[in-house]
Amino acid sequence: MTSKERVKRLIERKDIDKIPLGFYVVDYDIIERVIGRPTYVRNKVKSQIALWEGKRNEVCESYKKDTVEFFKKIDCVDILTFKEAGILPTENYNPPKIEKIDENTLKDENGRIYRISESTNEISCIYNPDKNKIDIDTYTPDMFKFSESDLKEPDQSIFQAPDYLIENFRDEKFIAGTSGGITAFTLIGGMETGLMLYALKPEVIKAVNERNVKIQNFLDKFYIRKGQDGVLLEQDMAGTKGPFISPDIFSKVCFPFLKKRVENIKKYVPYVFLHNCGNNIPLMEMFIEAGIDVYQSLQTNAGMDIEYLTKRFGDRIIFWGGISTEILISGTMEDVRKNIRDLIEKFKKKNLRFIIGPSHSIAYGVKYDNFMTLIEEYEKNAYL
Repeated sequence: MTSKERVKRLIERKDIDKIPLGFYVVDYDIIERVIGRPTYVRNKVKSQIALWEGKRNEVCESYKKDTVEFFKKIDCVDILTFKEAGILPTENYNPPKIEKIDENTLKDENGRIYRISESTNEISCIYNPDKNKIDIDTYTPDMFKFSESDLKEPDQSIFQAPDYLIENFRDEKFIAGTSGGITAFTLIGGMETGLMLYALKPEVIKAVNERNVKIQNFLDKFYIRKGQDGVLLEQDMAGTKGPFISPDIFSKVCFPFLKKRVENIKKYVPYVFLHNCGNNIPLMEMFIEAGIDVYQSLQTNAGMDIEYLTKRFGDRIIFWGGISTEILISGTMEDVRKNIRDLIEKFKKKNLRFIIGPSHSIAYGVKYDNFMTLIEEYEKNAYL
């Protein structure tokens, strides 16, 4: 049974030979250890600076070759996303001029200021002169009217890395790739202003969502690549205690548009996955009704226990997770072995059906020995 067949059969509640495995995303420190050389893949700081330095094609080649080599060496993985071999700027990308302010601070020609965090491998815009704070009273639905000029076909060169991944794995692996995007928990003007608009001006959020759905539905035919088995949607809608907005507001302002997006995506592929951090249990019924097939990101510190979720919702949606990212970063190899064994035992002895994977991702800082222990223990025990 191929990985592709295995994942499809699990989603369709058919018999399988082995519990499927997927990572959502693997960061560069683990990839470099496996392939034995430096990479731009998931090295957010290094790759962004390289793009600014005009090395777009060099970055693209790394995304393509290094991602394929990694997954050929770690060949037990069943699900691939475009998180490693991601979408890039066009071949004729003209990068902005960058000025170095100090060791960890950069400024571009448009006045945007960026801060580098070595500890998290992140580069973030900390000041953007284009984003002036708008008073909440000035927002109106008319500001977000749809226009045919919003519909723009993307340059096909942005898909070179994802297409290379598909070319190498389309016959074997289950590929959950991109789409035109997600419309659900829309935030305008940042978290604070965005949440206030939900409470005070929900009609503005609805106007934005209506416009976004039309644009994203148009983009699906370009972003859903030939050879994809499904689409991975991504948006965080909750904290550890629960959703950022009430289920009642979500049902009226967000859910109808998420459902429209899933319906359009399923004109191209049969399966839709959702990555969504936090405790989203109060929204799960709406995700199911919207047509989500697989839910990923089961944060243990947010109460997203895979056994509980599978028992409660598993007849209608598949969950993907169960391996503690915190243990992979801070635990011992024996902690990892116990986590994997306990998870596999739940699948086999309690007749639960899910996809094994990290509670979030193989994040920056995961210990290499713990990662390899995960692979070893999974391979030893995952067959049914």
